[in-house]
Amino acid sequence: MGPITERAEFPGHDGSTLAARLDRPVGAARAFALFAHCFTCGKDIAAATRIARALAEHGVAVLRFDFTGLGHSEGEFANADFTSNVEDLVAAAGWLREQHAAPALLIGHSLGGAAVLAAAGDIPEVRAVVTIGAPSDPGHVERLFASDVDAIERDGRAEVQIAGRPFTVTRGFIDDVRAQRLSDRIGSMRKALLVMHGTFDDIVGLDNAAAIFEAAKHPKSFVSLDSADHLLKREADARYAASVIAAWADRYVPELSASDRERPDAQVRVDETGEGRYTQAIAAGRHRLVADEPARVGGDDRGPAPYDFLLAALGSCTAMTLRMYAERKELPLDRVVVDLDHDKVDGPEGKKVDRIRRVVTIRGDALTAAQRKRLLEIADRCPVHRTLESRVRIETTGL
Repeated sequence: MGPITERAEFPGHDGSTLAARLDRPVGAARAFALFAHCFTCGKDIAAATRIARALAEHGVAVLRFDFTGLGHSEGEFANADFTSNVEDLVAAAGWLREQHAAPALLIGHSLGGAAVLAAAGDIPEVRAVVTIGAPSDPGHVERLFASDVDAIERDGRAEVQIAGRPFTVTRGFIDDVRAQRLSDRIGSMRKALLVMHGTFDDIVGLDNAAAIFEAAKHPKSFVSLDSADHLLKREADARYAASVIAAWADRYVPELSASDRERPDAQVRVDETGEGRYTQAIAAGRHRLVADEPARVGGDDRGPAPYDFLLAALGSCTAMTLRMYAERKELPLDRVVVDLDHDKVDGPEGKKVDRIRRVVTIRGDALTAAQRKRLLEIADRCPVHRTLESRVRIETTGL
């Protein structure tokens, strides 16, 4: 089963709602990371998506979001600048800290790499920082609209074309990137650093990687992405970057403690993932599961259906109850296997009723017939069995 992608949103630096996705492993995440995308890109760019999902396969949950005024986030791009992007990153870290656990790892692509370098010192829990094709000076971004800079300085703003799309860039944005002293922040951030850069990157030259590496204190590492293009358009390049990041981060990013992984607000939370018609992300304590419907009823079959989970609850509770009883009575029980299915059958007055058929296989050659009979009787006493046969009250409220 692949990683789970959950939709999220949180207030940015100016209160605007920022749209995000959290890619996480099916099991408990060993750490959380924050990903910053490239200039005028978004959280759903191929490189961000592939790296986040690949890291999730390595056990690292990754939050990626659209900066103010981009993608599905609120706010005006024209009112944003490099400083506000850094503030959005700090806000994203705060949301992770409140909802899950603070990010121990920051990853930034292109100008997002410069942003994570600037933000690292303001997020105390961060242990390691990764840049991918990042400029050593945020002012590098001016090269993308060099022919419009004079007009922006003269008129205060201008509409520019970047990657074939129009964006309004203001004089305030230019003043802000020119005022940054990123080398000072790199030198004082006191975090482990991994610099990744394509040898033939024609957007942000390799000399930028050298400048970032030189400004940083140890521990620091450099990995060449060889012939990868600036946007890591080839899936193999993105997956390679993710695998290197995951292996490198093992040295610097500690696994979350059990208390960090627990959800204090609810025992179980079910949230639509936004992928497919019915796919649901389930958080049960520190565990992550996926629910879906089979393809025959319009689902994507990415996880068990709701009734499958119901049967699994009964089956697992049955087996656990028998194991506890056998241990307490010191019975020679080797193994319990429970098979279940669910259907509807005719009931009183012609009404359909639910029927669960449960077959309990008790393995243990040394068990007597009387002990086997008693174990089957105990199966009916498992807590989930009793709940299903009792009158259950479900209280629903809306938020």
